[in-house]
Order: sequence, then C-alpha cells, then structure tokens
Amino acid sequence: MIGLVVFCSTTTILLALAVMSAARAPFDAAFDAQRGAHVVATFDAAKAPAEQLAADAHRPGVEAAAGPFAQVTLNIPTDWLGNAPGAITLVGRADPAGPVDRVKLTAGRWATRPGEVVVYMGRGTFDNLLGQTIAPTGAPPLTVVGIADSMSNSAGGWVTPEQMAALHPTAEQMLYRFTDASTDDALKAGLAKATEGLPGDALTSAQSYLTLKQAFSASADAYLPFMSVFGALGLVVAVLIVGNVVSGAVVSGYRHIGVLKALGFTPRQVVAVYIAMVSVPAIAGAALGTVAGWALARPIVDMTFNGIDTGTAALAPPAWLPVACLVAVPLLVVLAAFLPASRAHRISAAEAITAGSAPRTGRGLQVQRWLSGTRLPRSVSLGLGQPFARPARTALTMASIVLGVVTVTFATGLTGTLLASMQPLNGDNGRTFVHVQVGAADAHQTVPKLTDAQIEAVLRATPGSDQVTSRAFEQVGLVGYTQPVFADFYGGDALERPLHVVKGRPATRLGEVVAGPAFLDQHGLKLGDRITLDVSGRLLPVTIVGEPVEGNARAVASNAATLAGTGVKLHVVEYVVRLAPGADADAYVKAIKDADPGLYSNVVTNDVNGPIASVISFATIFTVLLCVVAALGVFNTVLLNIRERRRDLGMLKSIGMTPRQVVAMTVTSVAGLGLVSGIIGVPLGMAAHRLIVENITILMFTDSMINVWRAPLLIAVALAGVVIAVLGALLPSRTAARLPIAEVLHNE
Repeated sequence: MIGLVVFCSTTTILLALAVMSAARAPFDAAFDAQRGAHVVATFDAAKAPAEQLAADAHRPGVEAAAGPFAQVTLNIPTDWLGNAPGAITLVGRADPAGPVDRVKLTAGRWATRPGEVVVYMGRGTFDNLLGQTIAPTGAPPLTVVGIADSMSNSAGGWVTPEQMAALHPTAEQMLYRFTDASTDDALKAGLAKATEGLPGDALTSAQSYLTLKQAFSASADAYLPFMSVFGALGLVVAVLIVGNVVSGAVVSGYRHIGVLKALGFTPRQVVAVYIAMVSVPAIAGAALGTVAGWALARPIVDMTFNGIDTGTAALAPPAWLPVACLVAVPLLVVLAAFLPASRAHRISAAEAITAGSAPRTGRGLQVQRWLSGTRLPRSVSLGLGQPFARPARTALTMASIVLGVVTVTFATGLTGTLLASMQPLNGDNGRTFVHVQVGAADAHQTVPKLTDAQIEAVLRATPGSDQVTSRAFEQVGLVGYTQPVFADFYGGDALERPLHVVKGRPATRLGEVVAGPAFLDQHGLKLGDRITLDVSGRLLPVTIVGEPVEGNARAVASNAATLAGTGVKLHVVEYVVRLAPGADADAYVKAIKDADPGLYSNVVTNDVNGPIASVISFATIFTVLLCVVAALGVFNTVLLNIRERRRDLGMLKSIGMTPRQVVAMTVTSVAGLGLVSGIIGVPLGMAAHRLIVENITILMFTDSMINVWRAPLLIAVALAGVVIAVLGALLPSRTAARLPIAEVLHNE
C-alpha cells in the first residue's frame, strides 16, 4: 500500500511541479537563452557618432552591449509576406550572434550579400516565405533568405552592413544589458550612464524589455494561474496522503513494536526498523513514480500550453525535477514514519503488546453509545462512529477528501465559466459561419482577382448568405507610447459578433474602439479614455467604449467608418459570413472558390478554441489524478481500520452480522466523512474559482459567466466527496466481509 500510494503521489508531484515550473517564467527562460537586450536604444546618427556609442558601451553598470548597428525605417505600400502595408525597421548586422540579442534563425540562412534580407516573423513555420521579395518605397527589392526570431524584438528585418549603407540609414541602434535591470527606474538610470556625454536629443527611442515581457506573456498570463492552482492542490494532496499512509502504518504496528522491544531492541533500533521498513517500498514507489511522471511530463506540458500564446519560449520540464522527486519523496516518507515511531518507542513493551489490534478502550465510545440510541440500522450507526476512534487519522483522511472536492468544484466552475465565455451571441445559436481569407493561404501566395467591393458583393450574392462582416487591419502607432499596436477595422453586418463586448458597448460609431483587458492593463487605461492612433501618418483620436472577453495585448478594434475618416485605404484580409438557416455550407464554400481562386473559405466549427481547450483538458486530467490519490488515501484508512478491528469484526460476524452489513458498516464509516468533506469543500472550491477568475487581468468575465452554479450542479459536486470515499472503501470492505470468523478469533 505504501509503495502504491508513493508511486501515485510521486507521479502527481512531478507533473504538478513540471507545469508550475513551466508556467513560472517562460519569457525569462527564452530571454536569457538569447541574451536579450534589456534596452534597445535608437540614436540619431547625425548627433551620436558610432565611435562614441561604441566607447560609451563600456561605462559602469553596463553588463554587455552590442552595436552600433545602422538602422533605417522603410515603408512597404502593399501586402507583404502575409502582413498588411506599413513600416518595417531594418538593421545592418553581419551575423546573428553577439554578446546581446543573439537572433535565432528559424528558417533559411543569414543575409550575406546585398539584396538579401532576414525577416522577423515571430513564432511559427514560415519556410514557404523563403525566396519571396519585399519592395519598400524608394529602395531596391529585397529577397527573403531567412526567417528569424528575436526575443528583444530589436528589428523587423536584418540586412548586411553593405546593403544597409545603400539604404542611407539615419539612425544607429545599440543593444544594452545592465547589471541592474529589475525595474524601469533601474533601466533608465543605467541608460543615462551609458549615454552620458551625448547630446540630450541624440537618443530618439528606448525600448524596455519589461514592456516586451508583459506583452509577450499576456495571453499565457490569463491561463497560467489556473495551472498553478491545480499544481498546488496536487502537491498538497500528495503530501497529505503520503503522511497519512505512512504514519498510519506505523501506528497500526504498535503490537509489533512491543514484540521488538521485548526481544531486546533499543528504542533507537525500533525507530530504525520502522524507518527502514517503510523506506524500501517508498524508494521503489518513488522510483517508479518518477519514471512514470517524467514520461508523462513533456506530453502534459505540451498539452497544457497547446494553443496558449507563450511567444517563442520552449516550455519543457526542468531536468532537476526527477532528481528532486527521487530525493524529496523518500525523505517525506522517512519524516512521516519518524514522528509516530519516535512516540511509540517511548511506551513500554508490555503496554505496546497488550494494546491489541483494536483502538484503545473509550475512544469514540460516547459517540457509539449515542448513535446506538438512534433509529439508524446498527451497521450504519457502528460505521458512523468508527471515525471518532482515530481522530488524527480521520482528520488527515478528511483533509485529502476535502481537497479532492475543492479540486472537483474548482475544475467544474472553471470549465463552466470558460465555456460560457465562448457561447454564441444572441441569434447565433445553431447558425453556420464561413470564414473567407483573402489571399496568402498557400505557398504560391495566390492574389484575388476581385477588388474588396467586388468580393463583398460576391459573398452577399452567393445563395445562402445572410450576413457578411469584413476585417481590415494595420500596424499603427499609439501616440505617447513607444510600442506600435495593431488596429482591426470591422465593416459590414453584425459588428457585435466579432467584437464580443462584455463590458461597455461595441465600437459601432465614428471614432470608437474596443480594447481587451490586457491592453487596458498594460497601457494604464480604462473605459471612456481617449487615445490617438497614428494610421499611416494620419492622427486618429478615438474613445475606448468597450471591453471584449479576451483581447490581444497589442491590438484594438474599431469599425470601417472610423477608418474611412482617416482617408487611408486598407485591403480587407478576411470575411465572416453567417449563412441563412438551412443553407448548404459546402456548396457555399465551393461557389466562393469558383468565383475567385484567391479566396480561401472554410466552415467555422463550434469547437472550443486552443487555450480554453488546453485549460479544460488539463483541469480534467489533474482532477482525475487528485481524486485517485485521495481515494487511495481512503483505501489505506479503511484497510488499516479493518486490520485493527479484525477481532471486533469477527465478534460481530459471530453474533449474526451478515457480509452485506459488514460492507455497509465499512462504507458508511467513510461515506459520512465524504459527505462532511463535500459540505466543507464546495464553498472553498467556489471561493477559489471566484478569486481566480475575477483577478485575471487579460480576461473579462461577466457575472453570468462567473455564476455558473445551479442547485443540481452544487448537489452533484458536493457528492463528489462521497464518491471519492466510497470508491476508496469498496475493495477493503469486501475483504472485511469475507474474513473467516474462526480464523480471526483463533488468531486473537
């Protein structure tokens, strides 16, 4: 039993630690691996000579520096590599290595000749972009020879220094790492020392890695707290169960301890015997559990973070986890055995031997007498009184069941809230939607032959169409902030659906935008605030009027009328078509493809999206794991109680108790604990659920999404404790029912 419990607990502990460690700091791991820049600084080349910048890089407080690299910002007037028209910042750099910002090539090679460019595309697979060209205004076309990823987000692309000279750069870029980079103030102080002696207006911009860090993990931060809660619950339950099982095994062996002392064993030898006795199965269980946990850790971590945007971080369980579990779990077992064994070695041999296998006289006797006066069946009243005979063991068993109920409650509430956040808007239930992407969906980069207006007309005229919503987007500046953002402009019908606002209202009027909670949190904004967007050089003041359930930390959404007010023309990148009831979706998709090969259509399924599916899957797996471990704790408790009460069971069977009544008595002894644990655990799980979902800054849940509890659901969750307890008690109770009366009494 010790080996089995330690095996399951070790597996649970390792998986919990694997997820918690992966969730702790994905950005830091990836940033340190690339020696990311704490500050990416841009200087006016006319006011900050390259020689002086290179010399200043060795000032006190600068841990490392790279550069200066010549830099230029160019405009690309057409769609390029799947991106909307806009600006691209190019840097002249001979190679991707260096003391700061070691750019990681994800496809192709580094630019080595004029006319070549390496493009930053972030996370993903972009092999099909190699060999394509970009055509900036006023510059020769550049051929893409590599795709790269920079944790410092230091440039949109890199060319050779010789190519950069031909582009007539106007700026110099420096990459700094400082000895103190813990706060914005420390970074500002370090940058001030590094640029001391330069003209005050030589520094044109400075990008802090702290801002990148916040944006990088914005999506993951919405879901990682959920993972951490399950991980923490797994650790606590596993530790409780191991302590309960091992200490219970020692306590149940008091008679054995008495025999050892009568044979001449010293108190220290008695303790050593018990520690050695429990260590053998514990080490075996820990070893097998570590192997099983390590085999499952990577798939579980991959499944957990599948669909959650964690940037470029390679999330993997750390290598120290197996070693830690192999050492820590056996030590936990030794500690759990040492405490009761050290207490037991102080009693005399005669007292230990005469203790018998049953609990001492008087324990729980008063409760038993009171229950015997009730109208409950005798087997039930005897079962309800048994937990009071061993209060410490009962408390530990009950604690594990309570935590199991908390886990079930939290997982149920979390799943209900996440699914509620994805419910279709009013009028969308049961409707079919078709997503239409405009070009750039294959290796040939097929361009539509129709204009935006013609495409929309075709979509509306094709039989089966009910509503058509378009989306155009552009990278825009945000006045007062160093980092650009993306702006989505929706047009057509039913703007409420793509915006999915849950606080405030959709941006349906001129000069309005909606922004997700992550965007508002990172920029220190709230509903009603005004911001100014720089759309291709046109300043656009807008008001934040709504918050969607979830939003990109670097994006806002508005409407086509607001875009039209700027005079800027943007191509529509996608359409969403709501079909009429009964329309043939496959026929509609085929008709669109026939109308223009540059349009790529697919039917939108109602499947749960990636991040939410990951959280629900993870919650389900860990809930099952914790319930199994808690049931094993109950199994152990019942097994020990039966062992200690063999004489009582033999006497009860000898005076007429049937095997079914023995099973009923045994199951009742823990079912009562399960019911009380459910009553305690459900409110705790509900409180944990509300605490977590109300404090996630990147997701905005309405009260209706949070209040998912209904009477039938609460009753079912409360009975989870009873289910855990009964499942753990069934097998040992059947064993107790089959105990031979003569053998039991003869042994006694």
